[in-house]
Amino acid sequence: MNPQTISTNQRLVSLDAYRGLTMFLLIAEAAFVYDYLLKLLPEDTWLYGLTLQFTHHPWNGLRFWDLIQPFFMFIVGVAMPFSLNKRLAIGGEKAKVTKHILKRCLLLFLFGTGLHCVYKQQLVFELWNVLTQLSFTILLTYFLIQQPLKIQVGVSMALLGLTEILYRFHNPDAPFVMGENFGSYTDMLLMGKINSGGWVAINCIPTAAHTIWGAICGNLLLSKRSDRDKIKAFLISGLVFLIIGYGLDLSGITPIIKRISTSAFVFASGGWALLALALFYWLMDVKKVQSWAFAFIIVGMNSIFIYLFAEVLGHRWLFGFIKIFSFGFLEPLGIAVPILNVFNALLTLGAMWYLCYFLYKKKIFFKI
Repeated sequence: MNPQTISTNQRLVSLDAYRGLTMFLLIAEAAFVYDYLLKLLPEDTWLYGLTLQFTHHPWNGLRFWDLIQPFFMFIVGVAMPFSLNKRLAIGGEKAKVTKHILKRCLLLFLFGTGLHCVYKQQLVFELWNVLTQLSFTILLTYFLIQQPLKIQVGVSMALLGLTEILYRFHNPDAPFVMGENFGSYTDMLLMGKINSGGWVAINCIPTAAHTIWGAICGNLLLSKRSDRDKIKAFLISGLVFLIIGYGLDLSGITPIIKRISTSAFVFASGGWALLALALFYWLMDVKKVQSWAFAFIIVGMNSIFIYLFAEVLGHRWLFGFIKIFSFGFLEPLGIAVPILNVFNALLTLGAMWYLCYFLYKKKIFFKI
């Protein structure tokens, strides 16, 4: 496992590590690692409180797990200028690149809606999956990626402003009530149903800002500005966004709610995404501290594939398959079931990681 082989094709190692760690945490959820840890740990312990950060906040508030989707959508944006430049450099015409983006967004939309059919074990039309929303944010960002910075920033702010207007116009007195907000109203129009957890399909509008901001950062990383200037820009922007996001929440103007992606949430999570990018870039591409990240990078190299595998087979088949053997050998030894469940979840996570490693060694990378 030589981590140096990863960067031989001039990849941005920090971006690979950022994406890989995000995807690793996602497949850990699919393997039930956090779920069974919470069931095992006493609620009055600090470890339980730490593990609770790997679950979504029920409504108004922000936990670490609420940042994973924004991180993913932000990372996609950061990668887009690199991908676009690469395609154009090898002789790709802009029309062909546009056709590729349209095809990719269609596939993401179909994958996202298809996953809900898998979840329900029947044909349904639901638009709450991250891939479905990503199909919109990528397409919008693509048409903005070569526009001047002021237009990119302006559009992202306009999307957040539009979100505020739509929610407040729909219900001026209580715009952000679960199941009674503008997002739930549009879900009834689009799908004839409301998500029991409060998630809404029009999250794709405000969270498009995450992908746009990522593309802005990607363009900055490709520029000839010094590493210090790049990191400084990420840090300042991130801190400003955090102040805006938490300020809106603490002042009572707009609450931080991930499930409907309020403007306060988008600013706060976008701020954390920018600070994380600054940290990864400084640590891995400036200081060259890279060896620790190899295990995560190989997960990120097949990000869409392992996400689909984890959602379709990870907790729906692989966990049960491994359980046959782990419980079969260890349960007769008198090991408690809660401990066996955690162990089995870790084995499932390890199996999915090894699948990524196997694909990496065989140089198999699934792309759409």
